[in-house]
Amino acid sequence: MDTTFFGHLTLIILAAALCALAARRLRLPTIVAYLLAGLILGPGTGWVRLTESIQTLSELGIVLLLFLVGLELSLEKVKGLGPAVLAAGVVQVGATAALGFGLAMALGFTMREGLFLGVAFTFSSTVLAVKLLEEKHQLDTLHGRIAVGILLLQDLVVILLLTLLTAFQPGGEVTARAVGGKIGMAFGGMTVLVAGVLALARWALPRPFNWAARSPSTLLVWSLCWCFLVVGGAHALHLSPESGAFLAGFSLAQTPFSHDLRRRVHPLMNFFIALFFVSIGLQMELGAAALQWRSAALFAAFVLLGKFGILVLTLPRLGFGERTSVFAALTLAQISEFSLILTAAGVAAGWVDAGLLALVGLVGLTTLSLSACLIVFQEAIYLRGLKWGVFRWLRPTRPDPQPHPTGSERHGHVIVVGMNTLGRDIARRLHERGERVLALDTDPGKLKGLPCEVALGNVEYLSVLEEAGLARARLLVSALRIEPTNDLLAFRCWETGVPCAIHVVDLSLTEKLLELDVRYLMIPKIDGMKLQNVLLRERGFLPS
Repeated sequence: MDTTFFGHLTLIILAAALCALAARRLRLPTIVAYLLAGLILGPGTGWVRLTESIQTLSELGIVLLLFLVGLELSLEKVKGLGPAVLAAGVVQVGATAALGFGLAMALGFTMREGLFLGVAFTFSSTVLAVKLLEEKHQLDTLHGRIAVGILLLQDLVVILLLTLLTAFQPGGEVTARAVGGKIGMAFGGMTVLVAGVLALARWALPRPFNWAARSPSTLLVWSLCWCFLVVGGAHALHLSPESGAFLAGFSLAQTPFSHDLRRRVHPLMNFFIALFFVSIGLQMELGAAALQWRSAALFAAFVLLGKFGILVLTLPRLGFGERTSVFAALTLAQISEFSLILTAAGVAAGWVDAGLLALVGLVGLTTLSLSACLIVFQEAIYLRGLKWGVFRWLRPTRPDPQPHPTGSERHGHVIVVGMNTLGRDIARRLHERGERVLALDTDPGKLKGLPCEVALGNVEYLSVLEEAGLARARLLVSALRIEPTNDLLAFRCWETGVPCAIHVVDLSLTEKLLELDVRYLMIPKIDGMKLQNVLLRERGFLPS
């Protein structure tokens, strides 16, 4: 047994946990915490060195991160935004890369380093932006959807660049024929992989995945199996494993159980991605970074102000309002975890040296920390900008739309959990009576054919109940025959003050449920006897 490996892994996990706790107190992104943990353990103290085993584990984090990003690429998310968001994304990516390259050349970097820096500064952090938008309940807002649309475009660009980076090796032929051949092989392999994955996802995957969806743990294992099968296919075609993972996630993103999968993959991804960013910190050369602090400060200012300026100039010209444009621009004013992934891939391939990774890491530490504050205080920043007249030159072509209720803001509805025969009957009857009903189940097959609103998810997760709007519901009805889950639902309803009706199978649990203030207990035996007595009285067999 390699005791050194386990000792280093223990130190990494401990340092990551402590730094993440400190970052949470300071309201900083966890990515910053993990980079700092790596800096402390590696260049700072020398307690941990980057071994092949730790590097392999950290690469799993990249694969799972790209798989999760692919799962986020549901076409419904950017439906209706279309050409305007695509144009904004193209302008932002192109202008940032060009200006970043120009700034790097002006500061004395080589052309190869300038290309890597210009591209690295193009991307914004999907993890940071989506997390903070979720916390502020702004994912469904117009500026949130614009930000997500641009992030998804950036993610596609990352996949293309990683594919090209895998195809080229430094020191090889640079003739037009050789370059064209390598590009052709890379995109030919990608075409074969995309066609194969989409064909399997269309015709072969639905039946086994619908079966697996009945068991949440089985669904997770099947999805990871699919992920690594596609990664293996990418490797066989000489493509990057990241592109395979992304494509595997994208193929599952269009399925009805993608929301549940995201919740299940996320904790696993968090662990491995922590190892990846700590490993990045271990590779950073503090001496090289210290020598380039002036360049790092200029690049950080360019990312914060330049990205904001590009988007805040572009979005109003595409028909978005002043407030929406400012909020979307503030959300994307940082560099991405993919900036570090791409630069680390360049270092591993020998295109650039580790000093450039240290520089990008320093810019990441600065922009991620400051951007988190900008997003948290975006309303105050916008109001102060209005007061000082900063945004008068924007001249949007139309005003911001008035806020309107979104799916996450539903209220006054009835949540029915468990689409067995009883649950489906209750959902239909309530819908026929004019109630706004949300039917919840883990099996997509059981949700088919219902006339009401439906959602796929496991109610044992608090996030599922939050998305269902439990706190604003009129009533929750559970037709489940799973006693522990019913107990948990009764507790959640008691916490939020929402009345509930629970299906009881084990009569010994009625007292506990009544203590949780359950309004109505659906007990099949007793309810059946009551109905039988009513029918007998109506027919005159029992006295009235």
